[in-house]
Amino acid sequence: MAAPKRGRSASAQSKPGRSLALILIAIVALTGGMFLSGNTTPRLGIDLAGGTSITLQAQNEPGQPNAINKANMDTAVAIMNRRVNGLGVSETEVQTQGTSNIIVNIPKGTNSEEARQQVGTTAKLYFRPVLAQEASTGAAPSTSPSASSSGSSSPSSSPSPSSSASSSEKATGSSSSPSSSATSQGRAVTDALKADSTPSSSTSPSSSSSPSASSSADAAATAEAGKLQAQYAALDCSKSSQRATAGKTAKPSDSTVACGQIDGAWYKYVLGPAAVDGTEVKKAQAVFDTQGASGWQVQMNFNSSGAKKFADVTASLAKNQQPQNEFGIVLDGEVVSSPYVSQSITGGQAEISGSFKQEEAQSLANMLSYGALPLSFKEQSVTTVTAALGGEQLHAGLLAGAIGLALVIIYLVAFYRGLSLVAIPSLLVSAILTYTIMALLGPAIHFALNLPAVCGAIVAIGITADSFIVFFERIRDEIREGRTLRPAVERAWPRARRTILVSDFVSFLAAAVLFIVTVGKVQGFAFTLGLTTVLDVVVVFLFTKPLMTILARRKFFAGGHKWSGLDPTGLGAKAPLRRTRRPAGPVAGPVDPKEA
Repeated sequence: MAAPKRGRSASAQSKPGRSLALILIAIVALTGGMFLSGNTTPRLGIDLAGGTSITLQAQNEPGQPNAINKANMDTAVAIMNRRVNGLGVSETEVQTQGTSNIIVNIPKGTNSEEARQQVGTTAKLYFRPVLAQEASTGAAPSTSPSASSSGSSSPSSSPSPSSSASSSEKATGSSSSPSSSATSQGRAVTDALKADSTPSSSTSPSSSSSPSASSSADAAATAEAGKLQAQYAALDCSKSSQRATAGKTAKPSDSTVACGQIDGAWYKYVLGPAAVDGTEVKKAQAVFDTQGASGWQVQMNFNSSGAKKFADVTASLAKNQQPQNEFGIVLDGEVVSSPYVSQSITGGQAEISGSFKQEEAQSLANMLSYGALPLSFKEQSVTTVTAALGGEQLHAGLLAGAIGLALVIIYLVAFYRGLSLVAIPSLLVSAILTYTIMALLGPAIHFALNLPAVCGAIVAIGITADSFIVFFERIRDEIREGRTLRPAVERAWPRARRTILVSDFVSFLAAAVLFIVTVGKVQGFAFTLGLTTVLDVVVVFLFTKPLMTILARRKFFAGGHKWSGLDPTGLGAKAPLRRTRRPAGPVAGPVDPKEA
């Protein structure tokens, strides 16, 4: 049974070239893929490439003191992530910090400023009926024959964006400039507010039949209308200081004033209570109308409750004259669109059309899809990292890595001499694999190399070198026992392999735990550490061991040259063990009588 086993072992030892060929093919494939994809350098994070870091602080909603909790914070992070991903800025990092802060890191790029605006727009999204609308002080009515850039209807004679159940059922008709004066608009606001507060037919008889209750409701509506009229008259949306406060603190159940921009000019609105919540928009997307002349449109799908509410409010609005047949899409207290309707829209599907550009339609669709946050946020701080500072940090990180690598090479040459011819190429192979994989992971999973990730790569140099040292020391132990190099390599490998696997498993487990329990940049360190630990196993098994097997056949190493690092004399090797026979005992024979 021993002979076949030795035969198989000899066969395995004689073909280490297979493993070397396999890892060479992997290197060529990864390098070729890197160049073919056009991503020849790893994607850099904000601390290395430059960009903007925004700190947002959650604010308690009126009447909801416990709204800031882990569930709402996690939901806000997920929505913000989807917002910026919808813009194609997928390397943006959104994470919680503490219990009430969210950190948004936006790397420098073509869409970074738009991503910042989208993330900073953190209030809830509502659909509110428009009660009054007019150009703000200093703004001339739009004369463009198309809809505004945001898709809202203009108070000019141009067609307003339509909203319909499907592309084949578009609302028709045009809007006309509001000819009513401020007084007539005020009466419209008062009438609308009274209608909102008037008891419906479904109200109980006791309440509906009470004259005092009815008169109290009318008085309250009149007082509220008067207050709203005063705010509306004083509002000047051309001033940023007034835009910053208009409608920001209004409750969903209250009427409010707000500002909106149309064709570069600011308009002011009086809006009724929220009819549909933004959370009831299931999906919104920008599509191009290939069948008609509408161009880019925004299609909306509501959930079941939203579909019913939207059908009710559009049925009510369709009976009114312009602008009270419009609904304002309000995000962060600002009207981003105010399309009109001419009929009830049922079925949970609607469409906003106008003279949209592609970017404008996609921006509005993103707001509708991802605009409803469970909390309001205040921008606490904004930090900008310049590309120059990021370059300095990258240079410092690469310098630290080069110094660490040089120290490891000096140590290997000084203590292991010729064995460094195995260790240094192994380190080079590990570096090539790490670099190409990081470059490919950038576009694949949006991996961004940040400063902690560079630190993880530097730490990995020591982990890889440690695996070589374990293997070399096992070989030296076998030589000290008096064995020649080739059998020493094969006997040392199983023991070294077991130690290397256990050590790398512990390192990988630590990296995995760190990646799971941490957030942000620390995850970059953990990911890089885990990746390089796996590559260490690959390199040791497929490159270091086969290369050592080949070099063990060379006279320089097999003969124990003093510069090979495997000199038996320098290692204090024992003399080779030899089997000796015991001397034979005296031959028994007849006893001489004389001696007896």
